[in-house]
Amino acid sequence: MLWSDALTDVAAVADAFFYAPVQVSAVEYDSRRVKPGAVFVAMRGETTDGNRYIETAIAQGAAAIVTDSRAAFAVVQAAHPRMPVVQVERGRRALAAISANLFGHPEKKLAVSAVTGTNGKTTTAYLLEAMLRTVGRTCVMAGTIEYRVGEAVRPSPHTTPEARDLLELFRDGVAVGASEAVMEMSSHALDQERAWGVAVDTAIFTNLTQDHLDYHKTMNGYFAAKQRLFAGVGAPPPRAAVVNSDDEYGMRLAVFAREQGSAVHTYGISSGDFRAEEIVLRAGATEFAMHTPAGSVTLHSHLTGRVNVYNLLAAAAAAHARGLTLEQIAAGAEALQHVPGRFQVVREAKNFTVVVDYAHTPDALRNLTALARELAGDARVITLFGCGGDRDRAKRPLMGQAAGEGSDVVVLTSDNPRSEEPEAIIADALPGVRGTKAECMVEPDRAAAIEKAIGRAKAGDIVLLAGKGHETTQVLRTGAVPFDDAAVAAAVLKERA
Repeated sequence: MLWSDALTDVAAVADAFFYAPVQVSAVEYDSRRVKPGAVFVAMRGETTDGNRYIETAIAQGAAAIVTDSRAAFAVVQAAHPRMPVVQVERGRRALAAISANLFGHPEKKLAVSAVTGTNGKTTTAYLLEAMLRTVGRTCVMAGTIEYRVGEAVRPSPHTTPEARDLLELFRDGVAVGASEAVMEMSSHALDQERAWGVAVDTAIFTNLTQDHLDYHKTMNGYFAAKQRLFAGVGAPPPRAAVVNSDDEYGMRLAVFAREQGSAVHTYGISSGDFRAEEIVLRAGATEFAMHTPAGSVTLHSHLTGRVNVYNLLAAAAAAHARGLTLEQIAAGAEALQHVPGRFQVVREAKNFTVVVDYAHTPDALRNLTALARELAGDARVITLFGCGGDRDRAKRPLMGQAAGEGSDVVVLTSDNPRSEEPEAIIADALPGVRGTKAECMVEPDRAAAIEKAIGRAKAGDIVLLAGKGHETTQVLRTGAVPFDDAAVAAAVLKERA
């Protein structure tokens, strides 16, 4: 593609060698991936500045440079007078536009459904994809656990990837006949405009509880980031908006979405267009009557717990917005067997239950322990959890309180401490646990903590290993090391047997 064509819809602040008939064949924002013929988009990020790597990109064969730095633009002009270079105001917007041009605008060939919210994004996305697949629609899915292109599964480096990677995923999906895309849209991605220019057909909001305040600073700032999905990020507002009317922020979003001209579909247990009644909850089974403006149907699901009633309603409302009948929605809901790391039962446990779950916010821990308490009956709930390092410190005592209030025994341990000392993180969470009646044990070594939690279990008890879910690494100061809660628990259980 000609360099000038690749720059279609890119708002340049300044340019040099703009009209040269240079051919470009790829776009990259990571200098390590640059190959001859690529456009390198140098932009400032959260932890690093891509402008520091322009020389590396040029040495590796970059055919053109886009930068969001006036100083970097001047340096490239002076040092490489024949190098096409453009200065832009916003690097991510330029990255999105160039990627869309080079990949043939795959985002325009897919109906995109995007899920945002503190909890439930992943499960709702899995449910919606299952419903769409049940009626024969080929999907692209991007989320926390994995990416999917039709039947192919790929690793997921980020919940919401940068525009270049997202559009490449979309392109690959279109190539195998995909007509739908389902994606999780994180608040960071919305605030940073990672999916700039992607028109969302159906936007879904699950809930909003305290999380990520290290980044957003306030709950209003956090909500404002989520709200951007319903305004459109470099694209028109969504055609349809699906919001949780049992959530106070959901009600605010419903008003906002109507003002944007979206068709609003609400859902909830106590309110909403899509409502659940006659709810029956068992381990590995959820059933309820779903009442909607289009009629009623009974949903059967292999997922567990009241929180999944909300996820099922959200996915059902979105699937209805995408044209599925209630019968098709019910078939899709039953087709999904499980979601990795979401109330995942470790099968090696015999006379008690061990569950691995991704719960890593106060609200998610509260929901998880409430579900375990309901299933355990007169037996005990033993909860292991930790708090992530280099993240919102204010939620740490709240997580301790949530775990303690819902459990008989709490094992406080490490969970991706990153650059912080595990003992310091534990000290922040400990007052929350000690303010409850739960017995508390402290073990910074997560493997040893899992062994202790399982060692305390008696017949009928439920052991919750919370926080990491599907993750297979523990992130330390020195980097990521292999660690899988389910695998560690299974090994402990086999040794006990």
